[in-house]
Amino acid sequence: MRIRCWLLVALLLVPAGALAQAEIRIRLGTLAPRGTAWHRNLLEMGESWRRAHGPQAAFVVYTDGSQGGEADMVRRMRVGQLNAAMLTVVGLSEIDDSVTVLQKMPMVFRSWEELDYVREKLRPRLEQRFLDKGFVVLGWGDAGWVRFFSKQPALHPADYRRMKVFAWSGDTPQADIMKLLGYRPVVLEISDILPGLQTGMVEMVPCTPFWALTLQFYPHARYMLDMDWAPLVGAIVLTRPAWDAMPPASRDALARAAEDAGTRMRALSRREQQESIAAMARRGLRVQRVPPEVEAEWRAMAEALHPLIRGRMVPAPLFDEVQALLREFRNGGR
Repeated sequence: MRIRCWLLVALLLVPAGALAQAEIRIRLGTLAPRGTAWHRNLLEMGESWRRAHGPQAAFVVYTDGSQGGEADMVRRMRVGQLNAAMLTVVGLSEIDDSVTVLQKMPMVFRSWEELDYVREKLRPRLEQRFLDKGFVVLGWGDAGWVRFFSKQPALHPADYRRMKVFAWSGDTPQADIMKLLGYRPVVLEISDILPGLQTGMVEMVPCTPFWALTLQFYPHARYMLDMDWAPLVGAIVLTRPAWDAMPPASRDALARAAEDAGTRMRALSRREQQESIAAMARRGLRVQRVPPEVEAEWRAMAEALHPLIRGRMVPAPLFDEVQALLREFRNGGR
């Protein structure tokens, strides 16, 4: 009996943080397919954190959209069913719309260097806004430039008005703007794109080449417009309660592992853009080259979109700041 009493006293004297440390379990949702480089990077990130935190910690990745679309994953994080996710801007904007400046401004960014410059300049404020909403941004990534994949050949902006165009579920403003411009958006989750292409429900998909290859969209949409529309940007986020439950050393280890994972994923997507196009071209993809006069036509349309995007899809002050930062970069600013 005396031994039991001493054991009880010893347990009561253990700092609460030490007990909590053994109980931490990160449950992360993602649309990335199992077995892809994206999935492997997340597993590597989790293993790095688990080694630092302790063997009883757990890091579970739910792939393939098994936890629903990105809006669903954000809802699951808010009620505690998940505590982390790798999301694109579409899902991240369910938390805070500031991130739309990195993706929802078509043909504004002309290179990865421009995107990197703007992101790093805005990063502290974007991450603080997420923290204020109860989420910690662990690392930033991107998945290539969005291109247009269609079932029929197309070159000019008007050519796509006759097609049924995929629009991401949860991105209502984008679908509304498409309608205003005479396009025919079909709102779907990512998991519904392939059957939509197969049945004719969708005839054009804005998508990065890497994902068109990985998710096998291109056999059903064999024409790709060879033009960078916008970068597909994302981030790994963790709920504030899960972050606060960790001791400082575990937080530091997770932040470092996630930053490394984001760096690897950015390098991967940028390297594999052309590799993915080449692989699809060998299997029948037809690349629609864009002559300068047609690119000018697209740029004119993108610029005409700015009044519709500013203040509606992208917060007006941030929209203006991105334009100023790009002018600064192009004038030699660093």
